[in-house]
Amino acid sequence: MKKQYVILGLMLVCFQFAKAQFTLDGEFRPRTEYRNGFGSLIPDASDAGFGISTRVRLNTSYMTDNYWVYVSLQDVMVWGENRQILPYDQNNSFAIFQAWAELKLGENTSTRVGRQVLSYDDQRILGGLDWAQQGRNHDAALLKYKKDSFMLDVALAFNQDYSNPTGFQSAGTAYNTTGYFSYKTMQMLYMKQKWEKLTGSLLLLNNGFQEFDAVSGEADGVSNLQTLGTHLDYKSGSFGLSANAFLQTGKRQGNVDVKGAYLVGLDATYKVAPKVSLGLGIEAISGNDGAAGETGAFFPLYGTNHKFNGFMDYFYVGNHANSIGLVDLHVSANFILNESSSLLVKALNFRGEQALASGEKSLGTEIDLVYKKNFKGYSLVLGYSQMFASDGMYELKGVTEAAAANNQNWAWAMLVIKPKFLN
Repeated sequence: MKKQYVILGLMLVCFQFAKAQFTLDGEFRPRTEYRNGFGSLIPDASDAGFGISTRVRLNTSYMTDNYWVYVSLQDVMVWGENRQILPYDQNNSFAIFQAWAELKLGENTSTRVGRQVLSYDDQRILGGLDWAQQGRNHDAALLKYKKDSFMLDVALAFNQDYSNPTGFQSAGTAYNTTGYFSYKTMQMLYMKQKWEKLTGSLLLLNNGFQEFDAVSGEADGVSNLQTLGTHLDYKSGSFGLSANAFLQTGKRQGNVDVKGAYLVGLDATYKVAPKVSLGLGIEAISGNDGAAGETGAFFPLYGTNHKFNGFMDYFYVGNHANSIGLVDLHVSANFILNESSSLLVKALNFRGEQALASGEKSLGTEIDLVYKKNFKGYSLVLGYSQMFASDGMYELKGVTEAAAANNQNWAWAMLVIKPKFLN
């Protein structure tokens, strides 16, 4: 009789899966890095860094006609971080990267609630930050509308860090998590329209940051920072053009008034041959003009910043938040070597949008190389970057030219395997 119940249960499960779509997939991504000037200039007296980290993800998706549930589990492991037979993970890196449910509200409307990636356009302001092993996510409610070539997303978030109901009740709604533009509240409106050769989008984003009284340490209101702008993409034959234009106003963390902050960028691509594409672009990001109690510095907030301004992450990757801004002039060439491999070559010249204390603006030039090879079921990606610093870079990073290492470079190798266990 028990066997009959088991068989009946299995039949019901199979019938349920037949009516719904269930997938189970994952990712195994170890990356080795040699860091000899990554992120900042390294002094000659310092040894280069070398290490290996691995990102592991397990993703489950369950979709029916009326709802969709998605859960992504993640761990980031640095080789050797745990001593032998340690009964716990020392860096506490295991996390739920995504966990959301999307409910169908109508033919063109749905809502997605939970921890999710917010990624739009070229990811300049909102992106998944996939390069970073930990990635980027948001706890939010997202209302989605899409019909034909038009889409509209509205996101709302209210963040708390209480650990128990009693603590939450006594602490009110103070949000104690700070740093890296961690927000207490967020409201976003994103619209995009596609035409035959042109795509245009509009982003309106407000982030509220918890403030605290300097003397008492008690919660003292919220500073609201507004970011608004547009992204445009034009494609005609072998020619492509994309543009960004964003402004920031309001107050950033620390009740600092933001006035006149901007980011503008223009990139052109041209496919000169079936296997060769060239790129040329410029981006200008406003810096701090030094006025007391305010700033004109723009910060790209929650974008995939590693994708921009050089792969060595000298700017806007946990740094350069209220500095002299940046003017980034870059050229690139992308070569398809064969059916399974490609090579990207990129050169970037950096200048400050504002001058340093010495009056210097020139910061230096970076060369980036990325080679990718696809195999059956997995891929291998190799990268090398070299920084040629100018006088302004030494001043900006606080390392004298005499004390800095002669070579400022970074190399990495990454294996990417994305198995599909059940589809």
